[in-house]
Amino acid sequence: MSPVLAGILQLLALVVALGLSYRPLGDHMARVYSSEKHHRPEKWIYKAIGAHPDAEMRWPAYLRGVLAFSAVSVLFLYLLQRVQGSLPGSLGFVSIDPDQAFNTAASFVANTNWQSYYGEQAMGHVVQTGGLAVQNFVSAAVGMAVAVALVRGFARSRTGELGNFWADLVRGVVRVLLPISVIGALVLVACGAIQNFSGIHEVGQFTGGTQQWNGGAVASQEVIKELGTNGGGYFNANSAHPFENPDGLSNLFEIYLILVIPFALTRTFGRMVGSLKQGYAILGTMAAIWIGSTALMMWTEFAHNGTAFDIAGGAMEGKETRFGIGGSSLFAVATTLTSTGAVNSFHSSYTGFGGGITLLGMQLGEIAPGGVGSGLYGMLIMAVIAVFLAGLMVGRTPEYLGKKIGTREITFAACYILVTPALVLCFTAASFVLDTPAHSMTHSGAHGFSEILYAFTSGANNNGSAFAGLNADTQWFNSTLGIAMLLGRFLPMVFVLALAGSLAEQRPVPETAGTLRTEKPLFTGLLVGTIMIVAGLTYFPALALGPLAEGLAA
Repeated sequence: MSPVLAGILQLLALVVALGLSYRPLGDHMARVYSSEKHHRPEKWIYKAIGAHPDAEMRWPAYLRGVLAFSAVSVLFLYLLQRVQGSLPGSLGFVSIDPDQAFNTAASFVANTNWQSYYGEQAMGHVVQTGGLAVQNFVSAAVGMAVAVALVRGFARSRTGELGNFWADLVRGVVRVLLPISVIGALVLVACGAIQNFSGIHEVGQFTGGTQQWNGGAVASQEVIKELGTNGGGYFNANSAHPFENPDGLSNLFEIYLILVIPFALTRTFGRMVGSLKQGYAILGTMAAIWIGSTALMMWTEFAHNGTAFDIAGGAMEGKETRFGIGGSSLFAVATTLTSTGAVNSFHSSYTGFGGGITLLGMQLGEIAPGGVGSGLYGMLIMAVIAVFLAGLMVGRTPEYLGKKIGTREITFAACYILVTPALVLCFTAASFVLDTPAHSMTHSGAHGFSEILYAFTSGANNNGSAFAGLNADTQWFNSTLGIAMLLGRFLPMVFVLALAGSLAEQRPVPETAGTLRTEKPLFTGLLVGTIMIVAGLTYFPALALGPLAEGLAA
């Protein structure tokens, strides 16, 4: 079987698996977030934290819950790393330095999982499982809660109430993420991923000598890092490591985990607003961008010419032979179009245009299908922008799902789309003004520029992947990337929840003959165009200096 055909078949298998999961999972999540009942374990949690799950919250109270929980999480994870050397199961590793502990705490709480350290050489079992893995669950649940709050803003009228953050957080973990993770971990163990709490072993090498490896609860952390679109990895090689991702089957399963909840949330959205067709329109937009990006990635990686590439079957540098170009391209697009950041190959080794596709995937806002929760609310913000533009073109007050998009609503949406570009471009520019960050680049020229642009794009968009040539374990990058990750995660949530509160207070607007039909393919096309234009106008000059210049030079 040719590598190209193998890649196409993997894509088709993935589409079928996602299609089969779409309806049951989407409906299940709609029931979870609409239910008035509380399970017994959930009641125990509410009692322990002093929450009142039936108390409705307006958007400022909901936001305070998000920020307070996340601030405590950052502090807890920071302290856990700082005292690691005194903890049992530390495997002899010392406590983490302050700047790196801050960077890691910010990273995992912000659902980014950027890692400027070697996981197997820095973190013991307690930090890995009690700190990092726990944040993989709750940071994903926070994103889902904010998305559901925005959906309630569209669905409700004449009230500013958006639900209860604590109930949404606990239900997302207990009823959605945890059950799927248990099943997924069993699948990964069956595929060959490890799951233990063993110490450090001396392992023989084929070329002679030995190497030290430690075990860990890898399968359980691997499944939630993909399912929650967190990213990161137990080992420095991430999902290219055979302990995390043993073979082609586990690779396809991990890509499925990355995509399944973000795509299924569009059906949850349709259910909660009372129109499945509206969910299908959002799904169609996400799917069009995802499939188009995957096709472009496969083309640019398979089309690299030359004798060496022909013998290898394509541009295999930085890619695992057990996955090939098809499996690597699928993973790269999935992980950068979502806020995952896990990698099974090294994006720095991709062709110039291939690296540009991974960058553009993040710069679109990671909305196709995007992160768990963040993809849906990011796409709904873009839908508000698209409706506003359509209203300007026909001279009519824009409406979306029966709600008017006025000055207040479009201000919140505009602020949302400006946050991450401002962080990315300002921090990238500052890095080139200063001397120290430039010394972290392995390469000069266009590729070196791409390394730093990629780092801040990844951090501010809460992705977490990186171009391998950048040494980010410095005070500058640990500090600035930590700040970019926190601001890139929580500032947009402020505007999302403010928009949700504004929408929930409105009276529904009756549909007329002049109302834009947002469930039709025409609107899907308009939405795709809006996304591309906004990202293009924002990032094209930076992309022209980096991956586009490198690709054209090749």
